[in-house]
Amino acid sequence: MRIEIMDTTLRDGEQTPGLAYTQHEKLTIAKALLEDVKVDRIEVASANVSKGELASVQAISSMCQKRGCLHKVEVLGFADGTRSVDWIVSSGARVMNLLCKGSLNHVTNQLRKTPEEHLENIKFVINYATEKNIAVNVYLEDWSNGIINSPDYVFFLVDNLKELPVMRFMLPDTLGILNPSQTYEYCSKMIDRYPEMKFDFHGHNDYDMAVANSFMAIKAGFSGIHTAVNGLGERAGNTPLSSIIGVIHDHLNDFETGVDESNLNSISKLIEAFSGIRIPVNKPIIGENVFTQTCGVHADGDKKGNLYFNKLVPERFGRLRKYALGKTSGKASILKNLEELGIFLENDAIARVTQRIVELGDKKESITTEDLPFIVSDVLKTDYLTEKVKLINYYICHAQNLSPVATLKIEIDSVMYEETATGDGQYDAFMKALSKIYTRLGKTLPTLVDYIVTIPPGGKTNALVETAITWFKDKEFKTRGLDSDQTASSIKATVKMLNLIEQE
Repeated sequence: MRIEIMDTTLRDGEQTPGLAYTQHEKLTIAKALLEDVKVDRIEVASANVSKGELASVQAISSMCQKRGCLHKVEVLGFADGTRSVDWIVSSGARVMNLLCKGSLNHVTNQLRKTPEEHLENIKFVINYATEKNIAVNVYLEDWSNGIINSPDYVFFLVDNLKELPVMRFMLPDTLGILNPSQTYEYCSKMIDRYPEMKFDFHGHNDYDMAVANSFMAIKAGFSGIHTAVNGLGERAGNTPLSSIIGVIHDHLNDFETGVDESNLNSISKLIEAFSGIRIPVNKPIIGENVFTQTCGVHADGDKKGNLYFNKLVPERFGRLRKYALGKTSGKASILKNLEELGIFLENDAIARVTQRIVELGDKKESITTEDLPFIVSDVLKTDYLTEKVKLINYYICHAQNLSPVATLKIEIDSVMYEETATGDGQYDAFMKALSKIYTRLGKTLPTLVDYIVTIPPGGKTNALVETAITWFKDKEFKTRGLDSDQTASSIKATVKMLNLIEQE
């Protein structure tokens, strides 16, 4: 059975505190979700929010109209007479997700109406939408509280709407109150009473059970699940797209989705960049650390037959397995990383390098694969990493109302080069001056992919700053710099990068 995935990153996900996407960002996300990730539907906005929101929906609708997928674009509307329907018509979208009250508590205390009055309001909007050629799905807001505390009201509402032109009934656990057992029980009640109807489950993650609850809704017979990329949304957020897809594909053998797993990581990184909200490093499937083995025993087991693999192999999601370096690293972990760098050492040398890594780990220093050549060179006093690039001097100035300027002198293969450039920031000016030198040499610098600055908790103004920069040139790699000055730590990480690419 095919499970429909409706992603609400651009509507419910944007209710994350402090988050607002630009029109260009919304258009880019919509295109990626539909064409790369291949979700079935996207909810892109709420009606009547702002002129900017209207322009964004118009842009998305225009794009999807040209691509023949306008029916996959949905907009949240309200039981407000003709207002929401007219807004959706003007946006170019053709599907309204009509927000109704799914609990008696919400009807009486928020709307201050009787169930019969609310029903008449809903019917009017559905009929008006039909006249305007707008298809309708119905949300029963606060359904989880409604089915627990006022089931007669829920059944009254659905009984009176089921004969109207409603494509789907979408049942939200609006406040994230359900556990998996309850989800299965109450979703089954809806399926048993209305076996011919299509139901979606919309989970919230307040108890960290949105994925488990979505799983149980499918088991009960629901045909649609709502998600948000990276689990974004108000409070604890929505059901994470990547997590529920992994669960459906691996734990529900009779079900499938149309989602392309290989693009889940890229859409997560896109949302991370646009939202400014970091993905937790231990987030299943998309977190930085989830395909990294830290224990040396695990690395040894993988070498002897992938003994510590499960179905979630990183290649499924466009990622690679890594072996962390630290105090728990064993010989197998070191060998895996050395092989990746094309460095081959004798057993005695490996033992000495391993000992140094353990010592650094005891000092709480983080170690990357790209640090290994420097460690090998230091421990063995050899030329495994020749310092082909030396930063001789640099001067950086930032004055109020003037663009930052950087001048640097650098030695490459015993030849001196000097350049000056301005930039949007001190480090940007440094990189532009460096880029001038490399352009003169006919060389291309790697692309900066990510830039993370870390200061110890409680750090004072003189605290050491660690800058970790992720680069891309044929593959991703990371370099680190440590200094009491943030720009200086960034420059140290950059010089490490230069020596690595010159070594290659």
